[in-house]
Amino acid sequence: MSLEESSQENLAFIIKDMGKILQVVNTSLMEPDDYDLAHYDELKSLYDLLQKKQQLTVAETQAFIAELRQYRKN
Repeated sequence: MSLEESSQENLAFIIKDMGKILQVVNTSLMEPDDYDLAHYDELKSLYDLLQKKQQLTVAETQAFIAELRQYRKN
C-alpha cells in the first residue's frame, strides 16, 4: 500500500495505525472520519515520524496526541 497519495482510505489507515502505535485507549479519538483530508500531508508526516521511532516516552506520546488534536474537524 502506497501512502503517498492523499485519499480517505489512506487517511483511515494512517489514523488507525497511529492509534495502535500510540496505544490510545479511547479509540473514539482516532476515528478517521473526525480528521480532515486537507491535513493529509501533516498527518502523514506525523505517521512517518512515529514509524521511525522505536519507543516513545509518555511525554512524546502526549505530544503526538496533542498534535493530532489540531487536525481534527471542528
